[in-house]
Amino acid sequence: QVQLVESGGGLVQAGGSLRLSCAASGRTFITYAMAWFRQAPGKEREFVARITWSHAQTYYADSVKGRFTISRDNAKNTVSLQMNSLKPEDTAVYYCAAQASYSGGDYYTERMYSYWGQGTQVTVSS
Repeated sequence: QVQLVESGGGLVQAGGSLRLSCAASGRTFITYAMAWFRQAPGKEREFVARITWSHAQTYYADSVKGRFTISRDNAKNTVSLQMNSLKPEDTAVYYCAAQASYSGGDYYTERMYSYWGQGTQVTVSS
């Protein structure tokens, strides 16, 4: 089992920045990749960014490319999401997710990830 705990959410004005962190505990050696998803009110949860644990390959949704940066610290078992130039449409609950092992399929789909955090609220005011 892997436990994930997010932190760093909050209220920020448009154009501002926030940094989210996700601390992984438990059997973290079985983690292949980690990702961030988000869910805005009345919308489905959507992929934001992903990083593979061993080679730090990164992937981003088009909507955040160039503004968000995902990174990981293997020693601390944490993954972070640096969010710059925030827009009101970035307002959502942000979730950290972990993929336990390699498998074929689309990395941006929820079913690829076995473990989820409880989410942290990000609100961007205009």
